[in-house]
Amino acid sequence: MHFYKYQGTGNDFVMIDDRERRFNLNNSVLVKQLCDRRFGIGADGLILLRLCHEANFEMIYYNSDGKISSMCGNGGRCIARFAQHLKIIDTHCTFKAVDGLHSATLNDQEVALKMNDVTQIERTNDAYFLNTGSPHWIEYTKTIATMNVEEEGKKIRNNERFRSEGVNVNFIQAEKDIVKIRTYERGVEGETLSCGTGITAAAIAHAIHSKFTPGGHTIRLASDGGELMVKFDFDGAHSFTEIFLIGPAEKSFEGDVQ
Repeated sequence: MHFYKYQGTGNDFVMIDDRERRFNLNNSVLVKQLCDRRFGIGADGLILLRLCHEANFEMIYYNSDGKISSMCGNGGRCIARFAQHLKIIDTHCTFKAVDGLHSATLNDQEVALKMNDVTQIERTNDAYFLNTGSPHWIEYTKTIATMNVEEEGKKIRNNERFRSEGVNVNFIQAEKDIVKIRTYERGVEGETLSCGTGITAAAIAHAIHSKFTPGGHTIRLASDGGELMVKFDFDGAHSFTEIFLIGPAEKSFEGDVQ
């Protein structure tokens, strides 16, 4: 089987061109093996590209635990770049994901992925819960550089509320012109270098927390894997539209696995 490896700010994926629909969608053991960093290729997740009637292509995303998962923002940017490599698209595309249709615009440096609108945001003190294609818990901290994200994230991900379905846990620290973020991802069950839907959720939570005025805004966010931008229109209350996740998505290598 031929594979490609892509990464977006350190969030890495095994990409499979499955336009001929040969990959067994129920083979979670194979997915887990391919994502294993010691006995396989190694990745945070695996993504299949398939053709579909509704859009240029379909994205099927698996976490590294082998299970089909919810929307992945960095994976969405990477599959757009992958489709460009396969010459399915040029500089614009629409694709079907588990949470509906998305569009993306590509240039040499960046991929801008349009995310779904967000209107439901739950606040508890300095923490927020919202869904940006995947469920995210956003919590402010003053010790982001030194905190144990694995330990603290695991506690929240496995608490009574989230134990069954899981949740992605994001810790953020706002500085003058940038928001720093670290993320514990469900399905990976550990910290990743970057999480696109988490970065999107963090930008939205920060807009609420900082009492942004109505209108268009752009926020820079820095994960351990690199910087991304989130653009959106905000109504000043709880509605976020025209949300774009913007940043690099690059091919690392390709090969064959038996």
